[in-house]
Amino acid sequence: QVQLVESGGGSVQAGGSLRLSCAASGYTYSSYCMGWFRQAPGKEREGVAAIDSDGRTSYADSVKGRFTISNDNAKNTLYLQMNSLKPEDTAMYYCAADLVGGSCLYFYGMDYWGKGTLVTVSS
Repeated sequence: QVQLVESGGGSVQAGGSLRLSCAASGYTYSSYCMGWFRQAPGKEREGVAAIDSDGRTSYADSVKGRFTISNDNAKNTLYLQMNSLKPEDTAMYYCAADLVGGSCLYFYGMDYWGKGTLVTVSS
């Protein structure tokens, strides 16, 4: 079955960096669109970044220029490099996969979700 397992979260001071990883299994990883989402306490989940099978990417305006999404198809792993972190980036970060042709680059139609990894940014 499809499994997505996130790692790499932690606590960091404002201005610092973290790299999140998402190990995928149970499907042909390189054929589908993947994304990172986050949910802060008391807020709705929002899309952060996505990458499709052709390498096209999309980012939320709030993270453009600071976050970079990438793939390692040989390792079936999705990454999110987060630089210049801000306290408002504090959230649970989730990896998600679009296996049925949703609008992944628009942060819709994700079919499978990981359990998340917590990122805390202190000022």
